[in-house]
Amino acid sequence: MKFEGERASAASRPSIVLYQPDIAGNTGTVLRLAACLGITVELVEPAGFDASDRALKRAGMDYLAMASLRRHADFSAFLSDRQDRPGRIVLLTTRAETAYTDFTFRPSDRLLFGRESAGVREQVHALADARLKIPMVEGARSLNLAVAAGIVAAEALRQLRAAPTP
Repeated sequence: MKFEGERASAASRPSIVLYQPDIAGNTGTVLRLAACLGITVELVEPAGFDASDRALKRAGMDYLAMASLRRHADFSAFLSDRQDRPGRIVLLTTRAETAYTDFTFRPSDRLLFGRESAGVREQVHALADARLKIPMVEGARSLNLAVAAGIVAAEALRQLRAAPTP
């Protein structure tokens, strides 16, 4: 995996932030998505799996070598990094009122996705600059993490006219 700074185009696009992810396969899929879209993934530790997990490698395939990844030891380290690289924390949550399609994205946004099993802590909710939801039919609880990340990242890139060009 490449570490931030190796892909200049990633700076002009929002990043995907995974908060203490539980499922290696989802993280691998998000890394593959980000590699294909030219965006950075920020991983807030601790994760519920080891970086050598087979499911991570299987889902990420050979795209892991193309992925731009920034790791943070914990949420405090993520917040410290934010001081050096300002940008809004945009939390995706089922508890939000605003749909992602009704939000105006910025290149410096950090699209924060919570743990598959528990979302994010209340303190993280409180620190978010914006809270967005992906509207779903009545009775649906949530989408797969990687699917949700793809939906929102694609909309952000569309709005910003920042989709990769071949």
